[in-house]
Amino acid sequence: MWGVFIMKKIIAFFVVTIMLCVPFYVNAEKRVSMEYNATDLDIPLGENLQANAAVGDILEINAKSAILMEPYTKKILYESNADEKLAPASITKIMSLLLIMEAIDSGKLTLETQIQASEHACSMGGSQIWLEPGETMTVDELLKATVIASANDATVALGEAIAGSEEGFVAMMNEKAKNLGMNNTTFVNATGLDAEEHLTTAHDVAIMSCELVKYDLIKNYTTVWMDTLRNGESELVNTNKLVRFYSGAIGLKTGTTSKAGSCLSAAAERNGLTLVAVVLGSPTSNDRFNGARKLLDYGFANYSYKEVGIETPLEPIKVKKGVVSQIDISCEDKLSVLLKRGEEEKLSQRVEIPEQITAPVKSGDTVGYLHISLDNEEIGVVPIKAAQSSEKLTVFVAFYHIFKTLFSL
Repeated sequence: MWGVFIMKKIIAFFVVTIMLCVPFYVNAEKRVSMEYNATDLDIPLGENLQANAAVGDILEINAKSAILMEPYTKKILYESNADEKLAPASITKIMSLLLIMEAIDSGKLTLETQIQASEHACSMGGSQIWLEPGETMTVDELLKATVIASANDATVALGEAIAGSEEGFVAMMNEKAKNLGMNNTTFVNATGLDAEEHLTTAHDVAIMSCELVKYDLIKNYTTVWMDTLRNGESELVNTNKLVRFYSGAIGLKTGTTSKAGSCLSAAAERNGLTLVAVVLGSPTSNDRFNGARKLLDYGFANYSYKEVGIETPLEPIKVKKGVVSQIDISCEDKLSVLLKRGEEEKLSQRVEIPEQITAPVKSGDTVGYLHISLDNEEIGVVPIKAAQSSEKLTVFVAFYHIFKTLFSL
């Protein structure tokens, strides 16, 4: 009898336990599944003893591959084993996000576009916001989930909205990679979940990261530390702790899988200089963040960014056989120059303009050049253009202007 009584108690205990856990589980489905332990995000970055490393120094970065690149010149400032093919994990989403930005830029999508989640998108697993088949969210909401929480289901839902299927979207990703010169990259899926032949390199990741960071819109998401979805029911915490702890951080994307290890593509801006640091295959999450910080610190300590333009006013240029004797000229364009610290004083300019030009000339025509040199070596040329137009002076044109003048008196 006591045995029966004890058995009933045990059964009752398990029933009550299950009943208590079911509401929690249902609620948990609306929460976010992250790619690694969220408690790690609250731990500040470690001290970086190599922040003032000089150009040419070797940085101690615990990763299989690393690179530092400036987005607008594409200049490589530091690299270590940057061309080894490796699994990229969720850094894959940088390419997905680049195509999404292009779709928004072209008008194919808007931030208010409603997207209904497919069964395929909801089956992704890994990091996710637990989308349910048929659940509808805006592009804005799905971008939050993709960028901040690295949600695989949200990424695929966006890709399907653009290409009709994940397969079609992956084909677009590979085509874009080819066009960007990412010669060592093959994408198999849109999320970065481990798959055979889904490989890239730190150098190729830097290339697509440099393209993505040029979109101001993406920074509305990559710089957010915390946000929510579903009226606050689902909390999002940025998987990139640099956003919280590194001055000037603007993103971009973390990645973690058993095959890829801990990966990060980090971007930051300071004093007009933007840098992209990529770390692939770190053994721990802290290793990738500290490695990226070392790269960024190294870049900001040793380089500056400057837009160089004409320094002196330009005199009008004479016009031969024109209805006017001279026209104004201008040099509005500037050359983007990446400089090592202390090189600013080594910049020089040389203006190349003919004594006169022959009509006809149209406003906007190139009439000369501004040659820019660094340490006596030419690094770029900027066009000097006509700021006015001048017709060629012919007999017909001359009579036209004479009659026009007479009838205006």
